[in-house]
Amino acid sequence: MTRIDFYHYAEDKLRYACRLAATVAERDNRLVVYAPDAQVLSAFDRLLWTFQSTRFVPHCRAVDAIAAETPVVLAAGEEPLPHHDVLLNLGDERPPFFASFERVLEVVGTDEEDKQHARGRFVFYRSRGYEINVNAIKGA
Repeated sequence: MTRIDFYHYAEDKLRYACRLAATVAERDNRLVVYAPDAQVLSAFDRLLWTFQSTRFVPHCRAVDAIAAETPVVLAAGEEPLPHHDVLLNLGDERPPFFASFERVLEVVGTDEEDKQHARGRFVFYRSRGYEINVNAIKGA
């Protein structure tokens, strides 16, 4: 069954998501970053190039020819996914295909709207019996 990890109190949600993406890639795992909002996905893509000056996170879009060989794949949800290892959700709602992944990462920001969306996802996952881990990341 899919394991769900919530990371909450992220001052900068996308920057923290970049840190998670880098950590997953460093551990030789494969990550799909899901964001149905094109602006969020583009902002995350740009940030992966610049969030750390000494580290590069190899990434591409799910529609790219090299997606199957790339550790971090960015997806909006309509495209076929090259793997189902770890999913990082940057959307407001739960990804419709989340259960096909071994692990799901949910980053929750500090604003009330984001917290409310995260509570809804948490309740959904818990009501269906998924293993949930909650990690506070204050100061991150």
